[in-house]
Amino acid sequence: MIIDTSQISQIYLVCGKTDLRKGIDGLAGIVQEQYDLDPYSQALYLFCGTRKDRFKVVPCQ
Repeated sequence: MIIDTSQISQIYLVCGKTDLRKGIDGLAGIVQEQYDLDPYSQALYLFCGTRKDRFKVVPCQ
């Protein structure tokens, strides 16, 4: 997936360990429930797993 960076208004780095086995819907749920943010806004959410060299991104729509 190629992300158009001109459409991104904010970038959030979610600190702490996240289970990266969750799909995009599960991670979007974390954004919505734990952080009270809109996962469908023009923002980019970066999640870190237990290993420090792996990230998963919830892209903007």
